[in-house]
Amino acid sequence: MSAGDDTAGPHQDQPLVTGGTDLEDASAALVLTHGRGATARGMLQLATEVHREGVAFLAPQAAGKTWYPNSFLAPVERNEPGRTSGLRAVGDAIEAAADAGIPTDRVMLVGFSQGACLASEFVARNPRRYGGLAALSGGLIGEELDEEYPGDLEGTPAFLGCSDVDPHIPEERVHETADALESMNAEVTTRLYEGMGHGVNDDELEFVSEMVADLVD
Repeated sequence: MSAGDDTAGPHQDQPLVTGGTDLEDASAALVLTHGRGATARGMLQLATEVHREGVAFLAPQAAGKTWYPNSFLAPVERNEPGRTSGLRAVGDAIEAAADAGIPTDRVMLVGFSQGACLASEFVARNPRRYGGLAALSGGLIGEELDEEYPGDLEGTPAFLGCSDVDPHIPEERVHETADALESMNAEVTTRLYEGMGHGVNDDELEFVSEMVADLVD
């Protein structure tokens, strides 16, 4: 769902938390989506570890700290209206960056867990050239993925990082997500970490930091 939809959902009355370089002074932006039970402010803390001067942080907050109620592997309809409302919240954050003069090809989506699923889904459903996608412990949403995702990501760099034994994210779905994004002309890097569990490690942060640096170089 694009940001232009007029239907309000459960997340539309939630704040957009900001940090990093002031939006009006920034030349690039990170849209940061948190995991289940977490907060937008928690994602700002993660973002400070990959920050570069000139990059604004835009972190939407989910109502009740949860974007959608069930596993991302459930049939899509079981996660409505949260899923659609969450996608709109991401779109609204990108629109806030655009209103400040930051083009979409300098906007990078960074999500963890449920937020990584939402960020991946947004990019796949709203194809264009983004500054990047970093999906940390997540993947595309749905019991079954579409056989074909229409549209062109125009070389958008995408990073998928996950444990090979994540209790919430099957390794197979990470590979399926990579395949779908590559079919849309994204430049995908996938890294699976042996026995990591459900979290973010230093290697992932280093890779994402390099992606953020590329936004302002």
